[in-house]
Order: sequence, then C-alpha cells, then structure tokens
Amino acid sequence: MAEICCGVVSENEASPNCDSNSQSARRKRMELRRVKFVAGVATLETENGVKQARLSISPASFSRECSDAFQNCNTSEIKPKTEDDGVDVVKPTPLVATILRPSGSAVFIDAEALPKFGVASVCGRRRDMEDAVAIHPSFLTSDDNQTSSLHYFGVYDGHGCSHVATRCKDRLHLLVKEELNKKVESEWTKTMEQCFNRMDKEVIEWNQGTVAGNCRCELQAPESDAVGSTAVVAIMTPDKIIVANCGDSRAVLCRNGKAVPLSNDHKPDRPDELNRIQAAGGRVIYWEGARVLGVLAMSRAIGDNYLKPYVSCEPEVTITDRAPEDECLIIASDGLWDVVSNDTACGVARMCLKGKRPAANMKNPAESEESELGNCDRACSDASMLLTKLALARRSTDNVSVVVVDLRKK
Repeated sequence: MAEICCGVVSENEASPNCDSNSQSARRKRMELRRVKFVAGVATLETENGVKQARLSISPASFSRECSDAFQNCNTSEIKPKTEDDGVDVVKPTPLVATILRPSGSAVFIDAEALPKFGVASVCGRRRDMEDAVAIHPSFLTSDDNQTSSLHYFGVYDGHGCSHVATRCKDRLHLLVKEELNKKVESEWTKTMEQCFNRMDKEVIEWNQGTVAGNCRCELQAPESDAVGSTAVVAIMTPDKIIVANCGDSRAVLCRNGKAVPLSNDHKPDRPDELNRIQAAGGRVIYWEGARVLGVLAMSRAIGDNYLKPYVSCEPEVTITDRAPEDECLIIASDGLWDVVSNDTACGVARMCLKGKRPAANMKNPAESEESELGNCDRACSDASMLLTKLALARRSTDNVSVVVVDLRKK
C-alpha cells in the first residue's frame, strides 16, 4: 500500500523528503499535541515548514494565581507570625483562578467552583485544520466582579475553510452573554436560537467583505459564501445542561455508565430534515452519502449562504437536568463520532476518570510539557487524548476535536 506524505513549504524552500515506510515518519504525522489555550496567540504555528494546529481561548483566558501562571498550583503552606504568642500557624493557601477580561481587568474566583475539563484536537488525515474549540468558565462574569456559575463549552467544525469556525469561537459566547443579559435564563431555547441567528448574520456580512486572516479563501475570492461551520454548544449551570446543536457535531452525557445523547445530528437524509429541505424547494442528492444539492453533508450549519434556505442555522436545543449519577460530558466534532459510538466514547472516558490509565504505549506524548490549560484536569485530558487517538486508529478521515467535562460531585 502506497502512502502519501505532504507538507507545506514556502516558495524558496525545497520539498521535504519523506520516508513513508519510516516508523518515525508515521509517528510524526499522527503526533498528538496537548492543546494550549493562550490569549492573543495566532491559530497556526510553523514547525519545520509544516503548519501545526493551535487553539486558543479568545478573547478571555484564565489561569492559576501562582508563579507559573499556567501550571496547577500546589497547596503550599504559609506560616504567618502571630502577635500574641509568636507561634507560627500553618495555613493552606487557597486555590484561586483568575479570569482575565479583554479590558485587562482580572476577577479572582475559587478554582474549585470551575469545572474540570480536558481538550484534544488534531488535524488527522485532513490537509487543513478547520476545527475550533471555545471554553469559557464563568463566562457571565460582570463588571462589578460578580462571578457566574454558568460555564460555556463549544466545538465548531468548519468546512470550506477555517475562518467561520474561528469566528464562531471568538464571537458566539459573547452573543450568548449579551442575550442572557437581556432575558431570563428560563428562556434558553429562544436565547440560543437568537444567538445562532445573529452569529449566522455576522458571518454572512463578514464573508461579503475581504476575509481577514491567513486562510486560503484570500486566494479565491473576497466573497466566501461556500464556507460554513457546525456548532455544538453546551452551557452548564449548577442544575442543568443546555445544549444547542447546529450540524453533525455532537454532545453526549455519560450517566451511571450509560450514554445519553444530548443532541441529534443534522443529516440531510434524516426524515424531518429531508422533508424540510424538499418543502423549501431543495433536493438531497446521494454523492458519497446524502448531501444537500449534492454538496453539503449536513442540513444545518452557520454560514453557507449559497445553500440557503435549504441549509438552516437554527439550532436544536435540549435542556437536561443534572443528576448525582452524571459522570462526564463529551463534546466532539464528527471526526470522532463517524468512527466511535456513543457507548464506546463513554466507556473510554469513564475508564480515565476512574483512574484506570491507558497502557504505556498509549501514553500522551505531551505529558512532559507544561500545562497551559488553567483548570485542565489530568483524567479529563487523558480521556480526550485517548478518544482522539482511538478515532485516528479507526481511520477517521476528518479533523478530530474532543472536550471532556467532569460532572462528578466534588
């Protein structure tokens, strides 16, 4: 079986030599890197002439309040001197997380109030990385330093190019925040529908101008109507999980060892979606699977102006009450779900959360690197990494992005 090795090189740079039969070459192509969330860092970094995917939380970031800002702090002890008896009193230093606003101001909150999570995202066998991930703990923090118990997790799977997914990563949580400030939290369905509709309009208007950023759309045309992105967003409250889904990314809840899907994939051949497309005058053509007009393999997405009204941006919203039996939440792009079932994904995540580490040959190659994931948990990180490796081992042909959130009671 022949293998193809390709890279991204500059005009003055010779094509890289690739030994397709080399074990080290194969390992390098499938290398997994721990996702680093750093505010204001470019999406792509170059290493040996090859573009590597890099994700960031934007515009907000958060970290531990310690000398190494992005490492987990040890509960070091301080010994303040008392004035009455001169005896040193041992007190543990409280674990504090810092949420930085775009204005530069900071809000300090108890790190135990933040959810534990892990993230893994790889380009896989695709030429370009078009996935994006957004994580914003306590994202409704107000200007008067009042923190919120609402936490935002989003996975966006772009198609055509990456800039719509990146735009959703940068803007959608801000639109949710604006809408929540206008309405009460009980109107979750209307709120999320309004946010997705606003995001879609922003993307269309943005695409009609010159597309900013380093993407191949700049080489094609100023108008990029053929670019879009799926979006699956989960908002966690103390007693509920609100999931808004548009496209074929998915959110799955692991409850008492059972997989509970919190979203339904929007595929063109889904009976209700097929009827909606045909009622609008469109057609579903089977070309390597069901596709809207023979082009798009999903029936809902943000962007894709050239396929409207057949492709809708309206999300389906589910509201699930949290229970003591909840173990974790898995949010991932279809690069995982195309080859891994809900039950299998939950089984892998549960194994990691219970402390049953994978075999030595599945060790995370980035474990020695410093963690830059403010409240990233080792078990959740192992779970997301292992699920990503499983998708690649099962020959997933798409980008793979996985977020695992620990829902167990502290």
